[in-house]
Amino acid sequence: MDELSRAPLNGLRAAEAVHRLGSLSAAGRELGVSAGAVSQQIGRLEGALGLRLFDRRPGGMIAAEGQEEVFRLLRQGFERLSAAVEETRKDRQTALTVSCAPIFAARWLIWRLRDFTRAHPDIRIRIDSDTRLIDPSDGSADFAIRIGNGPYPGVEAERLFPQRILPVCSAELAEGLRTPADLRSVPIIRDVKAMFGWSDWLTGQGITASDLPDGPEFGEGSLCLDAAMTGAGVFLGFETLCADALRRGQIVAPFPIWRETGAAYWLISAQDRSLSVPQRRFRAWLKGAIEAEGLGVAEVPGAR
Repeated sequence: MDELSRAPLNGLRAAEAVHRLGSLSAAGRELGVSAGAVSQQIGRLEGALGLRLFDRRPGGMIAAEGQEEVFRLLRQGFERLSAAVEETRKDRQTALTVSCAPIFAARWLIWRLRDFTRAHPDIRIRIDSDTRLIDPSDGSADFAIRIGNGPYPGVEAERLFPQRILPVCSAELAEGLRTPADLRSVPIIRDVKAMFGWSDWLTGQGITASDLPDGPEFGEGSLCLDAAMTGAGVFLGFETLCADALRRGQIVAPFPIWRETGAAYWLISAQDRSLSVPQRRFRAWLKGAIEAEGLGVAEVPGAR
């Protein structure tokens, strides 16, 4: 590798192309530069190596005496480099990285991905469960699924469905809840990092957020949901976190009324870049799954 550092890579590419194609002009067309630029690159390469690589003839350029083996190895080397680059391209064509919040990944997406992989076994899905902002143009993810108000400049952002919330609790605790005013008499489980609050749901219910009592506090919505399952209190949950637990009867909605927070789920990708085949297939599957479940529009699962 120390010997390789002596030789400029552009010069090696130029030399290999000239030997294979037979002229400076043909090599220039392949490399996207002028014939003069190719000649200069070869001159610098010969100077760096301290030897003459070509004999310049009226009909073109041929390998100097004793240099055929050099060009044979160069050609093999660039063929292997090309194969390596092609391998990374093929990997990108069959792999898809989706960045989304851990709760969305664990409570909703992961339970449905099997349907996608069954339909598209040739596409390998990678889930990056993270809430940090990303730039999809840097190649770190093909898609990001985020919750917010939008719009998002500098990226392609497609609104998927509105974020909706409602109170949930155990069936036992729900027996004593007839009207929202009854929330004054039960512990309230709070997610201290939530993007919304009780005032977003209580509007028009004859009770305010300040009327609600204390209760367990957690820094993660999944823990709040688990606490609600145990009967520890009433939790103001969001749809993608609670829908499956409601369907399974692990929790109930004492007041089955969805309220929109004003935020929405967005599918974010790089701007001014056409979607790859895996991206198009994932996007179509995701939108189909959202529509089939009625996210953002359906009634409360399990409501009586």
